[in-house]
Amino acid sequence: MELNDRNLQTLTEYLQKTLSPDPAVRRPAEKFLESVEGNQNYPILLLTVLEKSQDEVIRVCAAVTFKNYIKRNWRVVEDELNKISDPDRTAIKANIVNLMLSSPEQIQKQLSDAISIIGREDFPQKWPDLLTEMVTRFQSGDFHVINGILRTAHSLFKRYRHEFKSNELWSEIKLVLDTFAQPLTELFKATIDLCQTHATDINALKVLFSSLALISKLFYSLNFQDLPEFFEDNMETWMTNFHNLLTLDNKLLQTDDEEEAGLLELLKSQICDNAALYAQKYDEEFQPYLPRFVTAIWNLLVTTGQEVKYDLLVSNAIQFLASVCERPHYKHLFEDQNVLTSICEKVIVPNMEFRSADEEAFEDNSEEYIIRDLEGSDIDTRRRAACDLVRGLCKFFEGPVTGIFSGYVNSMLTEYAKNPGVNWKHKDAAIYLVTSLASKAQTQKHGITQANELVNLSEFFVNHILVDLKSPNVNEFPVLKADAIKYVMTFRSQLPKEQLLESVPLLVAHLQAESIVQHTYAAHALERLFTMRGANNATLITPTEMAPFTEQLLNNLFKSLAVPGSSENEYIMKAIMRSFSLLQEAIVPYIPTLIGQLTHKLLLVSKNPSKPHFNHYLFESLCLSIRITCKADPDTVDSFEEALFPVFTEILQNDVQEFVPYVFQVMSLLLEIHTSSIPSSYMALFPHLLQPALWERTGNIPPLVRLLQAYLEKGAAAIASTAADKIPGLLGVFQKLIASKANDHQGFYLLNSIVEHMPPDSITQYRKQIFILLFQRLQSSKTTKFVKSFLVFINLYCVKYGAIALQEIFDDIQPKMFGMVVEKIIIPEVQKVSGQVEKKICAVGITKILTEYTLQGFFLGIFFFFRPIFTNIFRVPSMLSTSLPAEALQFLQGYLQAATVQLL
Repeated sequence: MELNDRNLQTLTEYLQKTLSPDPAVRRPAEKFLESVEGNQNYPILLLTVLEKSQDEVIRVCAAVTFKNYIKRNWRVVEDELNKISDPDRTAIKANIVNLMLSSPEQIQKQLSDAISIIGREDFPQKWPDLLTEMVTRFQSGDFHVINGILRTAHSLFKRYRHEFKSNELWSEIKLVLDTFAQPLTELFKATIDLCQTHATDINALKVLFSSLALISKLFYSLNFQDLPEFFEDNMETWMTNFHNLLTLDNKLLQTDDEEEAGLLELLKSQICDNAALYAQKYDEEFQPYLPRFVTAIWNLLVTTGQEVKYDLLVSNAIQFLASVCERPHYKHLFEDQNVLTSICEKVIVPNMEFRSADEEAFEDNSEEYIIRDLEGSDIDTRRRAACDLVRGLCKFFEGPVTGIFSGYVNSMLTEYAKNPGVNWKHKDAAIYLVTSLASKAQTQKHGITQANELVNLSEFFVNHILVDLKSPNVNEFPVLKADAIKYVMTFRSQLPKEQLLESVPLLVAHLQAESIVQHTYAAHALERLFTMRGANNATLITPTEMAPFTEQLLNNLFKSLAVPGSSENEYIMKAIMRSFSLLQEAIVPYIPTLIGQLTHKLLLVSKNPSKPHFNHYLFESLCLSIRITCKADPDTVDSFEEALFPVFTEILQNDVQEFVPYVFQVMSLLLEIHTSSIPSSYMALFPHLLQPALWERTGNIPPLVRLLQAYLEKGAAAIASTAADKIPGLLGVFQKLIASKANDHQGFYLLNSIVEHMPPDSITQYRKQIFILLFQRLQSSKTTKFVKSFLVFINLYCVKYGAIALQEIFDDIQPKMFGMVVEKIIIPEVQKVSGQVEKKICAVGITKILTEYTLQGFFLGIFFFFRPIFTNIFRVPSMLSTSLPAEALQFLQGYLQAATVQLL
């Protein structure tokens, strides 16, 4: 693509079309951009549109498109084409920083993300001047530019918080610190001075405090892996100013918005994070500063209101206290009973209350509420922080803390009992407090695995949880019902099986609740209970125990998907999948109805796939229904094909990329179940599966290979007789896969199926070329994975066609190659082969080499049988020396014996 006005105009028009709400307009435009993005100058054209367009919407669209293009294509994947030309890469890196700094903030953020993506791959080796270019901009005095640099640096350095330690990482951080730490510190001090100078200028303060918030985030990232010498030497400067900012109360920066956190709250939140980091990891160096931070953060907690905008600040402040109380160095700060009582009364209990904002989220923003509460993304919430503080205090003061909180729990439950309709929030807080107090160790798979022995969980379940679960009106007090369900789910590993079984029909009933949170929790709780294991690794709850509730369970699960707001509820679909898996044959009578509902749901979501987990569990449920039903009656496969193929056809015709791999997987499953020859509908599809475009998407490769394997298993003879012209295409797929380190094992899967199932005559003319390709790859790019797959293949070939045929094809490529392969590849590498089936193939293949390749195979068999008697009479290696080296035979015999013992 040339850099000219015509191409710029064309690109602008297609970008405009991608914003259309009409799929008929939007999708062709997206396809066009996808088709041209491999052309040279495409990213430069995007940046030019971004820079010169007069339409702000188009500029933002170009920025987002460019960022996504960089995210998909910048990384150079081994064995794959470089998707961005070297001249384009050079031009992008030469211009993107200047363009980012001169752009409005909305575009600046997109380009900043793009720089961080490029930096992750190229910095510092391939982009050594990036940091220097950024640091020099600190001298500009223009805080629009400075904030752009800080934002980019934050995007670039925040990965240091999550990276595993390595010499490469240390080298990079050292380079960053040597270049960046001093200028950042100078900028920090200068910005604080400017805040004092412009203390009455609200506009200046907003810009300056944005800078301070970003500087504080950079401080956290640069200090996360270890305490750098520079920051240790300058700790006084940083900690003194952090403390001053923490205690600052500038009225101009306070906002009237009760929902959105202001700049002051965001800055103080990050400072609490920084202090918690130092208290946890560098407590010895931080000790002189700790008391003043504890005092400041305590005062902050007791004076900050309950408004939502303070949530992040309060949760980070509580997390700081939690970090401190867990450290043995600071144990003395919390030993006083009055201190513990004060923390409970003024910090923990108030922040465990269910506020109006929480109630609003429960009712109107249920999806976000569920994600926060069930998936642990509530790390920034007051409740989660208060829970962590309770656990931290229990580490050293479990007895006193349990005693204090027990009093509060009893008080809350008493208040609730006086007037449940008005005081239900007291019980909610009590349940949450008990959960926090009792939880000592937890996993996602098992729930709470270690509990506070001072809390009687079974008694609390009987007295306070069961009553809500048994309530005849499932829609009354939905928050308390959700709390009760979550209690069962959380303590499922601690409660006796009898109580869990008692809960199951109650949970099934709660699937009918109108509250999205409530019926989602019920589905999730059932799914978790169904995965629990008992004796002999069998499911704790058996299909027999579920028999009385099977019909109601399935009906209620599918009905809950019809509730507005839950049409694509991943927790419900996962519960459906798990129910199928648990119940097995018990679901067969209901399949004719259920498959129709699943197919209808698939058709609906294929129009606009937006929930990947839901879609995955939907296809898993379809596969389970097929497996279970066809296991009982293989002939029912026709009914599944009749129901599914119209939807699959629409998905493939519309090229719904998210669903195409799933469709191939389900089709392979259906084809594998067929007991007769391949139906004509499958044969008509076969040529289309070999189209190169399908194999360009990496997500398609595993399911397509499995589908082709099913074709070969069920209809190799038909393919050889009616589609012989497609065999070169099949081998072309193998050739493409074998050239890739990422997908070579898939190529071997396909090749093994060709050798195993295709009639020998149909591939005779291609055999030599197949081996030449394998040896070329072995010579040019040898990997352990490739060698293991190669060994399995040659042994499978030996099993199928015999050792003589294997030796002939090797020696036809190069004289005496067979002996070299045995000596250089089989002997050193065969023991690395893993997998029961793979080991058996190698064992049988080596047996054939030992018995067929040599003229003395008969005597060798006698030798193995009568080895104790003839061990000194027959010297097998010397007898066979004309065929293979003695050492090779000795090794192969040893491997065969070891493999036989292991497999038996």
